[in-house]
This record gives sequence, structure tokens and C-alpha cells, in this order.
Amino acid sequence: MISGANGVVPTDAHRLTANDWFKDADTQDINLLMCGPATVDGATGKVVPTQLIDIVNARKDSVCFISPYRDACVKVAASYTATDNVKTYFSGAAGLASTSYAVFDSGYKKMYDKYNDVYRYVPLNGDIAGTCALTDAVADPWWSPGGLSRGQIRAAIELAYNPTQQERDILYRARINPVVTYAGEGTMLWGDKTGLQQNSAFSRINVRRLFITIEEACKIAARSVLFEFNDSFTRANFKGIIDQYMNDIQSRRGVTDFLVVCDTTNNTPQVIDNNEFRADVYVKPNRSINFVTLTFIATRTGVAFSEVVGQ
Repeated sequence: MISGANGVVPTDAHRLTANDWFKDADTQDINLLMCGPATVDGATGKVVPTQLIDIVNARKDSVCFISPYRDACVKVAASYTATDNVKTYFSGAAGLASTSYAVFDSGYKKMYDKYNDVYRYVPLNGDIAGTCALTDAVADPWWSPGGLSRGQIRAAIELAYNPTQQERDILYRARINPVVTYAGEGTMLWGDKTGLQQNSAFSRINVRRLFITIEEACKIAARSVLFEFNDSFTRANFKGIIDQYMNDIQSRRGVTDFLVVCDTTNNTPQVIDNNEFRADVYVKPNRSINFVTLTFIATRTGVAFSEVVGQ
């Protein structure tokens, strides 16, 4: 920005240097980290997304959002080709690492750039992060950001790639969240998976963000016991704080049940002699609905429903 010049187009190397700023969790307080374009140097590069995954895996207090590279889905003639491109980028032999701290989406949207009076295709990861921010504002982090209520994508003229039902099934099995446009309903995030390959509670965005919220609150509470005595009074006081906090989470539908253990069973004499303090928090997270089964049954006119359904 010298003498009115706008400088040079940032390279992936510039972006890597900028992203280093977010590595220090003590000085940089973040919970949603957007990738932007997957690459600006190469068609299918993964160096920036890989760096962001490494950052959030190390921090364990935030989630990163990643879209496929532009040519995977923008102006691709066949929808099945875009499906294969997106799936290969995220989950192919050289795909991105399995992690519950990342969220993958299916592509790009077309939007109006009012500053330059042109239409542009932009990656959707900023919008997916936006659905999580909206979820925080209107509900809580442990609610799913997908669907009609909280998953609306704004300012989308059209999608570069609007996957069909069959293609959405392919993407979802490959841990990719489809973004779809339904006539009369708009464009929305139609999934809530994390980038975790294994089938686990943490393969859902709402569960991962629930645990981030709980872990951060417990970490702050744990500072109050530092340099105190590891005795029954300190343990009971800490357990009371966490119990109260978890009761609030439960009342707001974040968990179905929980248990806090902080006594002599995990604070053994050896633990105390090592100047340590331990607490175990067991959590049963609430699960989001990903599949709906509706069964319709025709009955005869004279049949009582109580006989058909059973008791």
C-alpha cells in the first residue's frame, strides 16, 4: 500500500506466515478459523489447509473451516466430476488428515462484489464459520449449525456445485458437508460432520464444539486451585463449581447426563505427593438428528389404531 499501490497478490507462503499468528493460544483467543481459498499458488495445493489443521489440533480450543480448491467445482461441466474432485481432495489417498477440529464443505458460491461491480465465486468456508457464529448468537455452541434453522447461507446468487441427493450421500460418507440450494427455501449447510474419519461422537460439529466450550470453562476454573492444598475442601469446592456449570449446560440441552469425579479415587497419595490435582468429567452429549425415517401405513376403516400400533 505504498504511494497508492495495492502491493502484490499474496502467495501461499505469505498466508502461512500470517497464520503463524494464531499458533499461540495464550495470546490469540479464537474459536473459528477460516481458510479462505485452499490455495493461490497451485490448483490442488494443501499446504495452507494442512497448516490450519495442525494449528487447531495443537490448540484444541478452536475449529478450522476448509473448502476445496476452486477448480474442483467452479465451472466444472459435469456434476459427477465435481463430486469426484471434491471427494478426492479431502478424502483421497493424499487427502487431508482426519481430525474433529476441522470442518470440510463442498465448494463455492457466486456472490455480488459491490466494490468492483462484478460477480465472484468465493469459497464457502467463511459462510460455514458464519453459521457457527449465528448458532452461538441464537442458541449455543452445542447446537448443530446445519439445516433450515441455523444453516442458511447468505448472499448466494447460486452455487458453483449443487450436489444431488446421491452426490450428497457420497460426500457425507467422505466427511464432507454438502451445501445445497432448495427451490423456495434458499441455500443452506446440509450436514454437521467434522473431518474425523472414525465413527465417533466427535464426528459431529456440535459435539466437538460442546467439548471445546466445557474444556475451556473447566480450564479457567482449574486455575483457582493452583497453589492451593490438595485436600477434601479444595476438591469439594472445585467439584461444586463444575457441577453447577454442567447443570446449566444440561438445562440448555447440551448434555443428557454428566458425572464429575474429584476425590481420593483419582487424587491418590502419589498424585498429591507429585503436587498434582486431578478431576475427571464424564459427559453424555446430546446428539443431532442426521437421518429421518418416516413410515406410512394404510389401515382398514374399522381398525382401531391402538390395535395396529400395539402397547
